[in-house]
Amino acid sequence: MEIYLVRHTTPNIEKGICYGQSDLGITNTFESEVVEIHNQIPIQKVSKIYCSPLQRCKILAETFDIPTTFDNRLKELDFGDWELKAWNDISPSALNPWMEDFVNVQVPNGESYVMLQERMVAFYNSLNHSAEESIIIVAHAGPIRALLSYVRKIELKDSFSIKINYGDVIKI
Repeated sequence: MEIYLVRHTTPNIEKGICYGQSDLGITNTFESEVVEIHNQIPIQKVSKIYCSPLQRCKILAETFDIPTTFDNRLKELDFGDWELKAWNDISPSALNPWMEDFVNVQVPNGESYVMLQERMVAFYNSLNHSAEESIIIVAHAGPIRALLSYVRKIELKDSFSIKINYGDVIKI
């Protein structure tokens, strides 16, 4: 099985805002970003797409015209009480414990990075890896990084060394 991990294109939100599972739209750079993404994937070989149901992923998946399954396990980290707040507006007493151990500390009314990785591993293990097919997974940086950390046997705490930009395509 060939898997193409694709991060969504640039979301329509100002810099410095905490967003995870907030359902954001896309920017006016979408069309040019899509061309770059399509150029990196042998689309004729792809039999299906798995996609986060958030619109910044869904809109991208629809450009392929390939059967798509939406899966909540592919959503970005749930930032709970911090969703759509400016990072600078989150109190240091709440933010600092998470920053010191973002792997294990759960965001208030959200989830931890370990929790995100557990759902990504469950998704990955549900795939038929013996199938002779190529698939696309359209998701977010957090889930992609957590999955790559698992596949490449990288400690979660070190996974941010894996750079994933908007519109990046990573083959595994």
